[in-house]
Amino acid sequence: MTIRILPAVGDIDSARAFTTLLSQLADAEPAPPVSDSTALLDTLARLAAESLDELPEVVLVHERIGPVPALDLVRDLVLRFPAVGVVLVTSDTSTGVLTAAMDSGARGIVNLPLSYDALAERVQAAAAWSAGMRRHLGSSTPELYTGPGGTVVTVSGAKGGVGATVTAVQLALATRASGRTVALLDLDLQSGDVASYLDVQFRRSVADLAGITDINQRVLQEAVYAHETGIALLLAPAEGERGEEVTDRVARQVLATLRSRHDVVIVDCGSQMNSATAAAVEMADQALLLVTPDVVAIRAAKRMVRLWDRLQIRKAEETLTVVNRHSRGTEIQPSLVEKVTGTRAARNAVPAAFKDLQSVVDAGRLQDLDARSTVKQALWALAGELELVTAPEGGGGRRRRASADRGALVLRRKGGDRGSVTLEFAGMFPLLLVVMTILWQAALYGYTYSLVGNAADEAARAATAAFAVDGDVAGACETAGTANLPGAWADTSVNCAAEGPVMRAEVEANVPLFFPGFDAGWTVNGEAGAALEGDTE
Repeated sequence: MTIRILPAVGDIDSARAFTTLLSQLADAEPAPPVSDSTALLDTLARLAAESLDELPEVVLVHERIGPVPALDLVRDLVLRFPAVGVVLVTSDTSTGVLTAAMDSGARGIVNLPLSYDALAERVQAAAAWSAGMRRHLGSSTPELYTGPGGTVVTVSGAKGGVGATVTAVQLALATRASGRTVALLDLDLQSGDVASYLDVQFRRSVADLAGITDINQRVLQEAVYAHETGIALLLAPAEGERGEEVTDRVARQVLATLRSRHDVVIVDCGSQMNSATAAAVEMADQALLLVTPDVVAIRAAKRMVRLWDRLQIRKAEETLTVVNRHSRGTEIQPSLVEKVTGTRAARNAVPAAFKDLQSVVDAGRLQDLDARSTVKQALWALAGELELVTAPEGGGGRRRRASADRGALVLRRKGGDRGSVTLEFAGMFPLLLVVMTILWQAALYGYTYSLVGNAADEAARAATAAFAVDGDVAGACETAGTANLPGAWADTSVNCAAEGPVMRAEVEANVPLFFPGFDAGWTVNGEAGAALEGDTE
């Protein structure tokens, strides 16, 4: 029997030594070494997705593998790939390490420096165990083998208040509505609000699992709350200080056990970075980073992405950025977020419509959010983009249904955009109406000033001419002053009087209220003068 071996080695020199020695083993088929825990898990997940038979019989885990500690990685491998024999390679020969490795599920330990005999013995024993396990899984109970398990999606906020919890809850609700089993884990350990948003009062939390060495399904079930929506909830501790008890080891074991029982695991990581959320983001199949379209949030997102990259948690291009409270009028659009942070931006941005959320958030019933809400439509469309809403089926029927689901989600999304624009216009319309009214009234004021000024000029000249020939000064004044006035200003008062060598004309007119003919008692005055000819004594 050919033994396929996948070595996971953290440094180049050890990788060369592994490759040289493994190539000398009889019936061995060593694969190229992988350099870190992320690459190892990704490789095994890809092989498991093809077939159980594609997985290697033996995985060698070097003690200096990173970034996940070797023993934690062994435990994760055993939970996710039970048909693979895992062997730990270490220079520590103490009883404590041996016991910890066996507790983690390792099938053996090889001591450093490597020797041909010890390596061959452990590899053959692990391969024999793997072959027996595969026969068992392939015949009597194949349903027990779940490969890499369910999909893990983490939702992190670039900073506080950007909507990470609302997004996580709605993604879980959308996934559950499609018929898939869902777990929602609240790892916002100091200020988790999942319980508040879903109207839950439950005394158990993820912190109660911190003191348990082996977190199995039975133990986990005692801490999980079965919500009325069908979502399995594992909540953050009510006492924020207990969040420090949840380490990366606890987070890894909890996530591994949750994903073995559920199709999808949604993790609310909040906006605070700690060892537990770092482990969750590293293990996630998809990591979402929530931002709002403002400079402060974008800078925070950039800092978070760089931090993940420096700590080898996740690369920027493997992170999906979701823009919340988005509107077409903002200067910061998803394309700019994508460029600044180096991440991928989700096609579905979430519109700014807090009024949709306010009543259900205040009531603690986020599950009751109206289906017509543009926020809900956008978040459920995001679930479709993440491929969380299509239940696993075989054949072309699944593809057709998935296509139909995506089409419906796209239509809802487009409708949501139109609805968002309509709501924004409806909200601005009263303000626009007030501004237009003020401008129109100002125009009427200006027009009336122009009319009375011209009328005063005409009246002064006519009165001067009548005065020169001893004619009817008052009549000429009024006739000339009102001759060019529109009918709506017919009640205008025109008076002329000689003051020394000057004939002065005064015109007083009413300013219409909105429309000519409607008066509110507002008046404007115009004055003009013309020099008298001849003797004025």
